[in-house]
Amino acid sequence: MALPHDQGQWISKSLFKSKALEYFRHVETSGESIVVTDHGHPTLEIRPYEHLPSSELDPLDQLRNSVTSYIEPTEPVDQGHWEALQ
Repeated sequence: MALPHDQGQWISKSLFKSKALEYFRHVETSGESIVVTDHGHPTLEIRPYEHLPSSELDPLDQLRNSVTSYIEPTEPVDQGHWEALQ
């Protein structure tokens, strides 16, 4: 399926609406993304699904074993001790 030459990978919402299945098939077969526009402004991007490894899906797995020490973990933290404020 050829995309409109004048718009490249950008497709108007009205054109996308009438040929959505064709554009879905194009994205599936080519691996290219398509940007859908509304009044000339990009609103949606249709792109192939990327399967992420399970370690990237679970934020708790990423944080596991990242704390190096517990120094009085139940005590309140003074603003002077926040690294982000320094």
